[in-house]
This record gives sequence, C-alpha cells and structure tokens, in this order.
Amino acid sequence: MMPPIEPTLTLFAPGLSTERAIPLSDSPVMGGFPSPAEGYMQDSIDLNRMMVPHPATTFFARVEGMSMQGRGIETGDLVVIDKSLVPQDGDIVVAFLDGEFTMKTLRMEGYGTARRVWLEPANEAFPIIPVDEDQQFLVWGVVTHSVKRHR
Repeated sequence: MMPPIEPTLTLFAPGLSTERAIPLSDSPVMGGFPSPAEGYMQDSIDLNRMMVPHPATTFFARVEGMSMQGRGIETGDLVVIDKSLVPQDGDIVVAFLDGEFTMKTLRMEGYGTARRVWLEPANEAFPIIPVDEDQQFLVWGVVTHSVKRHR
C-alpha cells in the first residue's frame, strides 16, 4: 500500500509591512574553534528582503509529513514558496496532483512528447510518483528556503 500524499497545505502570506534589520556578523560562523573576528558586526540583514524577493507571489507554509526529510525538510518546518519562478529539474516544488498538494523534488527528462515528469520524495519510505498526461498536474510553486526550529 502506498503512503498517502501529504494533502494539507496551510499557506501564510509574508508580512512585509515592517523592516526588521538584524545584525550580521562580518565573518562566517565556524563549526570548529572560535574565530578571532568574533564579536564584530559590520552589516545587517533583513530576512524578509532576503527570503521574499517577490512578495506578491511568495507564500509561507508549514510542512506536514516526512517525505522530504532526506533534503532536511521535516514536519513543523516552515518553507518559503515562490510561485513566480519557472520550475527546473531538481527543484523542490509544491505540486498539485489529482486534487492534492504535495512537496517533492521535481524531476524532468526529455522534451516535447518524449518528456517524462515525476515527483521524487527524499525518504525511501515514500514512492516515486510518475506524472502522466492523464493526470491533473500543476507545479504550484518552487520552494526557495526552509526554516527549521532548533529549540
């Protein structure tokens, strides 16, 4: 029996009415020993501007399901979806397939009538979903960022 496609997609529009600049370290954060440049803040970053370059076509959604855990996206994570981007092979997308939403890696091969499309999960417990011309299929948007809470 095939695991279900995650049908739940709760969307949120980005709130861009206020700018919130956060200090940005001048040096990268190292995973080893502390940097001697630690403590120096040179710039600031506005996550709204960085993550939402197209406000009219960008949405946030909470993830439900574990089909993308191999790409670091799990239940409870927040994803940023941009509907204005042209989907490319290898993009993580939110797709509408036969009346249900799902988030998977888009795979495309070939051109014209020889084109093959399938949706690939990043968890071996979930099947690859071939897409054929008889199905109702639409790439609803491209996932551009994911936000994970660590605490």
